[in-house]
Amino acid sequence: MQVRILGSSAGGGFPQWNCACANCAALRSGRFSGKARTQTGLAISADKQRWLLLDASPDLRAQIESSPQLLPRASDAGNQRNTPIAAVILTCADVDRVLGLLLLREFQPLRVYATAAVQEILMEENSIFRTLQREPRQIVWHQLETSKPCSLADVEECPLGLECVPLALEASYPQYVTAARRDRLSRSQAVIALQVSDPATRRNFFYAPSLPKLDADMLAQASASDLLFVDGTFWSEDELIRARGGAGRSSAQMGHLPVSGAAGTLQRFARAARPKKIYIHINHTNPMLDEHSPQFAQIAAAGWSLATDSAEFTL
Repeated sequence: MQVRILGSSAGGGFPQWNCACANCAALRSGRFSGKARTQTGLAISADKQRWLLLDASPDLRAQIESSPQLLPRASDAGNQRNTPIAAVILTCADVDRVLGLLLLREFQPLRVYATAAVQEILMEENSIFRTLQREPRQIVWHQLETSKPCSLADVEECPLGLECVPLALEASYPQYVTAARRDRLSRSQAVIALQVSDPATRRNFFYAPSLPKLDADMLAQASASDLLFVDGTFWSEDELIRARGGAGRSSAQMGHLPVSGAAGTLQRFARAARPKKIYIHINHTNPMLDEHSPQFAQIAAAGWSLATDSAEFTL
């Protein structure tokens, strides 16, 4: 199984277009010991021919153009429109995870996997997403059921050689969703983590770019994976509050466990020795983005690394 990181930043990317925080300003001026990042997403494949996207960020077009594996190929049949991208899984309805779907609207048949609630939000709450249904089978939806294994396929039902188990995270829906709909929809379908596996090799990875909670069962399941992508949005619980002079929300209010602290992921995964551990979905304010910082040194000493755009893994 091939895994390519398309993007590794939280919403807005790094640097964020309207931010002059210490990190963004230093990166723009060339004084930062770290890398620019686009918004989070992965591409995976069992055969290196057909690819599955995990989330579809607003940066997806640029991410595709910088990934040779995802570019259209010459066709013997003379069809100039084609793509190795066979399907997409959405882990939530946040703008930075779904807006890229609109970039795939050029009458290209695709299968999209999501919970029933996320599908309802996109297709009923937002009329612009109806541009994905201008032709029959332009987008074929497949509803994921949490905790139920799903064999993944393309729009023609041809297996991709991959399986996933969606795991409910009991999180909140985006603020753009009307209050009435938020109250009606089940919180168990708002945000999911994914355990993705290749049955042929029995290798697997865990993907949770938003992790609002971590119970003992999920900790054990994630720790038993071969590769671990975990929410690295904020270093501390009050990071955004301090960055905005007291006006921001806490990490918990934003739906993310912090990296540091007694309840943070660095401590919670301290005994996870098997997987290669990678932080992803990193906010532009996070001090560990600076590779000369004590925070970066701390995660490195604990066996973690930061996701970087275009990095690739073979499982």
